[in-house]
Amino acid sequence: MVMGVLPGSVLWYTMMILHKRSPLLKHVDDTLGIIHMRGLVGLLGGLLTGLLADPTLAAAAFPAVYVDPHPPGVDCQAYQLGILAASLGSDAKAKTAIVYNYRNVMSGFPARLTPPELEAVKKQPQVNRVLPSATLSLMSSKFDDGVS
Repeated sequence: MVMGVLPGSVLWYTMMILHKRSPLLKHVDDTLGIIHMRGLVGLLGGLLTGLLADPTLAAAAFPAVYVDPHPPGVDCQAYQLGILAASLGSDAKAKTAIVYNYRNVMSGFPARLTPPELEAVKKQPQVNRVLPSATLSLMSSKFDDGVS
């Protein structure tokens, strides 16, 4: 909430008050608020992200669980939660473990799972594949790898 209120307040103050009082800014036609929006608020947002971000999220790795498509007439999210709940033992645990639902192009979800929970999920008949979280590089920065 701090990351939304503080930059929004700074933006309003600089555009409505400071811009009208500053001799330098009075001579700048900044109709779109580029100085305020991109410069000041962008800098503030970057600094607040560095200060307030949870470092455990950066190190978190959530395996991607790919499942069969949901049956017609069944809600996709409810279907995926049901698969996870069957593995974890309760709907409450499944709701806290699931991070996101893939619905459009594929059917699946990333989830916060311990190794034993992950093994239980793999045994579900609707689960097609479980992939570990990974960071992939699309371009190589090496010059001797044969790619030109």
